[in-house]
Amino acid sequence: MTFAELRDAVWGANRRLPALGLSVMHSGNVSGVDREAGIVMIKPSGVDYDTLRPEDLAVVDLDGGRVGPGDVPDGIASPLRPSVDTPHHLGLYRGDPSIGGIVHTHSNFATAWATVGRPIPCALTAMADEFGGDVPCAPYVDNEGDHIGRAILEARTRAPAVLLANHGVFAFDSTPSAAVKAAAMVEDAAKTLLLSMRLGEPAAMPSAEIEKWWTRYHESYGQPT
Repeated sequence: MTFAELRDAVWGANRRLPALGLSVMHSGNVSGVDREAGIVMIKPSGVDYDTLRPEDLAVVDLDGGRVGPGDVPDGIASPLRPSVDTPHHLGLYRGDPSIGGIVHTHSNFATAWATVGRPIPCALTAMADEFGGDVPCAPYVDNEGDHIGRAILEARTRAPAVLLANHGVFAFDSTPSAAVKAAAMVEDAAKTLLLSMRLGEPAAMPSAEIEKWWTRYHESYGQPT
């Protein structure tokens, strides 16, 4: 992915959050990283999704320093302040070099599970496909320094998402678009399982069955590239 493609991908992924019902008003954000340039682009703080332009994306280095136009591959460095969640994104990028895009939301159904500090149990084949197990819930931590990033890294499994107790959802994958998909799938699963609780307590699938679905999905789903 070129830097120009990454900028468009981060912008488009941010614009999809309200369209998918994952964010309201200014809440939530998407970022993407250019590992070669050592640059992260993220939604600027307090900017409406419907007015957000690609050139508005805030640009920082992996330590959180602002990057000037001369150090940005396309020469565009917005003067807007980055999201207040930027330190948490950066902690994840520094902690796992395989991550290329991160989404943070307070989507209603997933955050309901986070509110009570419960993981979302892998009781659906769709969850086995996408997450390979439960969506874990990290214990509450405050938003100082790298506390949130470290809590997520400690709680994560092979699932591309983690709930943070009393806070919301962080989803991550190789690209911003894939991270948005993970965030959407978390919300969909959270909603379905909350509805199922009106009928009974959802039980996680056996681990052997989860593994079957995970393997099939990751080895044979979709079209060859």
